[in-house]
Amino acid sequence: MFGRLIKTDIFGRKISKKQINIEKTSEIRRKGKAGEDSFRTRAQLSGYEVERTGRGSDFRIRKRNPFTGRVIESKLVEVKTGNSKLSKLQQRTKKKNSNYKVVREEPYFY
Repeated sequence: MFGRLIKTDIFGRKISKKQINIEKTSEIRRKGKAGEDSFRTRAQLSGYEVERTGRGSDFRIRKRNPFTGRVIESKLVEVKTGNSKLSKLQQRTKKKNSNYKVVREEPYFY
């Protein structure tokens, strides 16, 4: 459940809308980070190399041939939690790259 349902603290003082928004934003960020960590762990257990990218996607995942070391497949992955949408930069990156994948992840703990 996001944010505060009660607009007062335990002493009865009113909590400002700004403070409520700050808490809601930090909770959303925490959930997103937990989703990314969950995906990273799952991908590494599946045998992928996971590399953090800078802009337009969260990760680049690669699967290598165990005997030759050559890359078999490579994908750009954007991890989304909840009902979040792609940003404009992420939409442009998805349009440019055929190997772009959006993964919906619901973390268990955040």
